[in-house]
Amino acid sequence: MKKASILIVEDESIVAMELESYIQKQGYAVIDTCSNAENAFTVLADKAVDIIMMDICIKGEIDGIEAAMLIKKRYPHIEIIFLTAHLDDYNVDRAIELNPIAYLSKPFDREELRVFLKIAIHKIDKNISLDTIPQQNIILDHEFSYDPVNFILLYCNEIINLTKKENELLTLLLNNKNNLVDFYSIENIIWPDKEIHTNTIRTLVKRLRQKLKHKFIKTISSRGYKLILENPIS
Repeated sequence: MKKASILIVEDESIVAMELESYIQKQGYAVIDTCSNAENAFTVLADKAVDIIMMDICIKGEIDGIEAAMLIKKRYPHIEIIFLTAHLDDYNVDRAIELNPIAYLSKPFDREELRVFLKIAIHKIDKNISLDTIPQQNIILDHEFSYDPVNFILLYCNEIINLTKKENELLTLLLNNKNNLVDFYSIENIIWPDKEIHTNTIRTLVKRLRQKLKHKFIKTISSRGYKLILENPIS
């Protein structure tokens, strides 16, 4: 595994310092921290960078997503991990085109950051082959697979930790892939012993969506959800 060079683009100095300290403790090299896109471009012109921790809402003429788009055009090998305090659909739809490693909500979860840094390094070191995935796994796409025997979600062969209810929801959606799973079914399967509000379901779906990089799960307005797999392989 190579020792990655990481650039932090974050305009909140306390967050930037916390990220830098944690990343260095994990054995990675933080080559610089920047508060805006212009400074990041200057660093990239002078130093080799493998991974960028990019805050979406940075100050300046362009935001973090626009900056990442420009960076990926010139440096396609660089992996992006987005940081955000507010994960709204508008920004997700813009960012998803860049296929980032992750979207981390602030304040960031240290364990999630550790895992996603490992995933980024893994992607940098070699191309992931589907042949390395155990046969029983359900392949969602070239990045995600799910082990239905051990109830494990894998992203580039790294385990993504799911809560018990996130696992139950993913299993339910996979068992009904490409078909509607209505609110009533979700409530009665995941919360069989009590009544819950639809907002509880929406919150659970939101958490699972974030761990799936906002792929696969489609909202069917006022009815429920559908897991879309274009070419599912199991």
